[in-house]
Amino acid sequence: MTIRVTVWGENVHERENKIVAGVYPDGMHNCIAAALNTHDDIRATSVTLQDPEHGLTQARLAETDVLIWWGHAAHGDVEDAIVDRVCDAVWGGMGIIFLHSAHFAKPFKRLMGAPCNLTWREAGERERLWVTSRHHPIAAGLPDSFELEHEEMYGEPFGVPEPLETVFISWFQGGEVFRSGLTYKRGAGNVFYFRPGHETYPTYHDANVRRVIANGVRWAFNPEARIGDPNDAPNVPVEAAPEPITARGPRLHEDGEEGFR
Repeated sequence: MTIRVTVWGENVHERENKIVAGVYPDGMHNCIAAALNTHDDIRATSVTLQDPEHGLTQARLAETDVLIWWGHAAHGDVEDAIVDRVCDAVWGGMGIIFLHSAHFAKPFKRLMGAPCNLTWREAGERERLWVTSRHHPIAAGLPDSFELEHEEMYGEPFGVPEPLETVFISWFQGGEVFRSGLTYKRGAGNVFYFRPGHETYPTYHDANVRRVIANGVRWAFNPEARIGDPNDAPNVPVEAAPEPITARGPRLHEDGEEGFR
């Protein structure tokens, strides 16, 4: 089965910063999608913030098995209605991967229910990522650790909920450490946060980073049918109870009536 991936890119730095444009002349989103398309079991396309509905129409999300999100400078420009739409898709079973500065993206903060804050420093430091969960599918084919010669430092504490698993921990040249690969389950959807990816460095050209993202896509993929309405909260009538019962006492609602929200 081919996994259908949509790579969402903010596409701001690539258009406004010459350094970033030089590293990613076709945009980070297209760089990531092109790398994924070298795998026979993945078909990746890309959309951007500037597209109508940010490229995330109902039809597009319905045809997306795994969504990859990169944002930084324009988190606030993402419409709340689109955030609701993305979160509904995740709760319904769509996988999602948040990269680098997407820790402050509206969908990530919504799904985490937390501030998602951290410490940071932009000094081109060497980063060493250590695999902390051996034999995890996201770490398949990786050595015990690998280095990125230049990266932005992210440091603890990281204001997110305790994850299902921590797959990677990073050490930076300045001495900080960071939980750089975290997995979550939200509704029926699998969520993976992966830290590397500062826009002025060629991180998404690195073979190990590309392997992690491809592995993450396979891990996040849920082959089951999407839940139609993950927010549905039906009022179950007495006669539909699994065991016979008789209604007792006063009620606020009649059978079939919607509840309060």
